[in-house]
Amino acid sequence: MLIGGFQSTTLLDYPGHLACTVFTQGCNFRCPFCQNGSLVLPEKFDTPFTEEDILARIRKRSGIYEGVCVSGGEPTNQPDLAEFLKKIKDMGLLVKLDSNGTRPEILKQLYEDSLIDMIAMDIKASPAQFAEVCGLGKVDSSFAGKLLEKTTESIEFIMNCGIEYEFRTTLVKGLHDISQTEAMAKQISGAKAYFLQSYTDSELIINKLSGNEKQFESFSSDELNDILMTVRKHVPTACLRGVD
Repeated sequence: MLIGGFQSTTLLDYPGHLACTVFTQGCNFRCPFCQNGSLVLPEKFDTPFTEEDILARIRKRSGIYEGVCVSGGEPTNQPDLAEFLKKIKDMGLLVKLDSNGTRPEILKQLYEDSLIDMIAMDIKASPAQFAEVCGLGKVDSSFAGKLLEKTTESIEFIMNCGIEYEFRTTLVKGLHDISQTEAMAKQISGAKAYFLQSYTDSELIINKLSGNEKQFESFSSDELNDILMTVRKHVPTACLRGVD
């Protein structure tokens, strides 16, 4: 496991549970607005934590924690993910996995092996904007299309496998609009949980770390509420998260 970060306590990353968060290094997307650029861009990686160190930290507080959130980067790209999650489950802890949904076969195997208790999947973009928003514009269009198909497969699996889940989208002015967000909502029509999050600027945004001068903006509260009303036509449970 390539582990690039560890948050010792969180009440937010695993809803309803006191947990810690493990951040893996590496991702197959290059979303220009991503706030975890130091976990995504290999040239920006810090020396990874050892798996033994992280497991020792979790074990030390396993009587306090209820669960562990494994995020990234993209955790399903880690070849040792299943073994790592088994060690967490052996401590009697719940596991929440954050994913972009491009490895449905991994999600299915982790589910079959009872190694995950909740999945949070990012819905990045409408199908028409998928390659652009995910930073895949320079790769073969057929490859981006295959990744989009994989995310569709993951959505179907997540909504029907029976474990807890949520979908979420970070809305970025200039990349998303009402019609595109409605198209995203149609992909997960009837989902139990869908959270719309507002883009927040930082120095770790991939665009900035990559030296790209293009800047992104956040939607206003009124604009976010307008988008939410449109999304709720397809996902009635949709909510804004982290918005004043």
